Amino acid sequence: MKTRRLTVAQALITFLQKQYTERDGKEHPLFAGCFGIFGHGNIAGIGQALYQDPGFKYYQCRNEQAMVHTAAAYAKMKNRLSTFACTSSIGPGATNMVTAAAGATINRIPVLLLPGDIFARRNVDPVLQQLEAPHSQDISVNDCFKPVSRYWDRINRAEQLITTLPTAMRVLTSPADTGTVTLALPQDVQPEAFDFPEEFFEKRIWHVPRSRPDRTTLAKAVEMIRNAKRPMIIAGGGTIYSEATDALQKFVDQTGIPAGETFAGKGALPYNDPHNLGGTGATGTEGANYISERADVVIGIGTRYSDFTTASKSAFQHEHVQFININVAEFDAYKHAGLPVTGDAKVILEELTEALNDYRVDPEYEERVKAFNKSWDEKVEYAYTPDGNGLPSQSEVVGALNNFVDPTDVLLNASGSLPGDIHKLWRTRDPKGFHHEYGYSCMGYEIAGALGAKMACPDREIYSMIGDGGYLMMSSEIVTSVQEGYKIIIVIINNKGFGSIGGLSKSIGQEGFGTEYKYRNERSGQLDGDDLPVDLAANAASLGAEVISATDIKSFSEALKVAKSNEKTTVIYIETVPERKIAGYGWAWWDVPVSEVSEIEGVKRAYETYKENKKKQRHFL
Repeated sequence: MKTRRLTVAQALITFLQKQYTERDGKEHPLFAGCFGIFGHGNIAGIGQALYQDPGFKYYQCRNEQAMVHTAAAYAKMKNRLSTFACTSSIGPGATNMVTAAAGATINRIPVLLLPGDIFARRNVDPVLQQLEAPHSQDISVNDCFKPVSRYWDRINRAEQLITTLPTAMRVLTSPADTGTVTLALPQDVQPEAFDFPEEFFEKRIWHVPRSRPDRTTLAKAVEMIRNAKRPMIIAGGGTIYSEATDALQKFVDQTGIPAGETFAGKGALPYNDPHNLGGTGATGTEGANYISERADVVIGIGTRYSDFTTASKSAFQHEHVQFININVAEFDAYKHAGLPVTGDAKVILEELTEALNDYRVDPEYEERVKAFNKSWDEKVEYAYTPDGNGLPSQSEVVGALNNFVDPTDVLLNASGSLPGDIHKLWRTRDPKGFHHEYGYSCMGYEIAGALGAKMACPDREIYSMIGDGGYLMMSSEIVTSVQEGYKIIIVIINNKGFGSIGGLSKSIGQEGFGTEYKYRNERSGQLDGDDLPVDLAANAASLGAEVISATDIKSFSEALKVAKSNEKTTVIYIETVPERKIAGYGWAWWDVPVSEVSEIEGVKRAYETYKENKKKQRHFL
């Protein structure tokens, strides 16, 4: 058997370059390269391997958490068929990645993490940045990755790569099991040499299957739909990842069954399709929540039924509601005591369409759905229309952007009050036109994620909308976008604090406590003094971005034109009023527990409302 003598790090990088995915006959490199920040825990191992082999492109980033967000956003845009590796040193460099690792796993997005680790041979313990545990020497901070990874291993011997790497690739390329894969690499093992089998480095293609459902289960689903009076679809992210949007379009056109959208599933149908009810649940539209409340059969496609989608288990109120769950992951397919139609969304929709070729919902039901689609668009138009009174509202800014962008442009967001607005208001015209990380809703994803989206789709304009709170959490990857020449357009909306949680705080009687950016007031002792003089525009300019300040919708619209014509990353800064022109419609509730006893009258009132809302929560058995 021929062998090649390489260090562990060199063998790892060589192996990664030879991994490919294939679906529907189309081949993709599994890895687009490696993000990394070097320290003593990886500079002489992974760092040396990347330096020696420029064929596996290295990207310098500014924050370890950010680079994992960037990798996840890239993989999301690539429908999970390609991703990045991310390397860090030991200690804080590694633990900085934990937050984003959790986000990738929660959202079922593949990323490969390669954190440096303590010495395997232990003779120099404790090394710099090592966590010591009195009960075990076989532990490091990298054990923190175990609960947030779909696969985890520590490479203490060179030959372990031979069995670990194929297993790691299996998880990364699995539609059902994908998420974060973490391979902890002790810093003394990385530069060790070993005679690896030559065939270990041959090109390997990982076929991504379109698994077909059990025939008996599919037949039951067909029967349930035929017997339904008011069926509806909940289109989740799996609809888009499996590239099932055309199949969904044919299915709703043939059957007339309406569809609501989760955050990850928004764009599964065009916004103006008469069967599209829009966002569902706590941030849902009037029609989606009206139909959800009365649906007798709910067809979940690629959704994990988060609390926002289900309005904290209160959205579906039909006494005998049943669920049909089309999902590649058995774990999600069994939720809500649903009929688990386990398999690929695209092929299942195609088979359902064929089996239901003579089925259509009642014409009156279909007409009501069409009316909801039309009336909601009228409400969106109202929310988009400037009233000309002082600072614009957030929905007016969203509207100006939505009216400006091309159909294939991408809106990206993750946190704050924006998700609730744009889930309801954004007129999506392309399956990839709405990029939301809302499984983890991680503040700081927006700019790093925009970079990853742009790297995945350089021909699309990427618009990242972010509040001042999220911007201050993580703006560092502006520098990386400028360095690499990946232009993104960032819209910073300044509402002087954490607008979303501020609104939530007021709704439960706490008057926005701790959510505004203000000086401490010497008289009250609280953070309710004057506004802090934070200049976000100047900060963005200092990181290398072109910056344009807007004061109203007219100047904002002009700024968008300039930003689109620019060749480098551009930031548009605008302030808005905290009030929102459009609120929740229908049964749009989110279970945030309220203090059962309080001396504050507002909290007492909020608790009484909370008790009433909880009465609509259900178990699905």
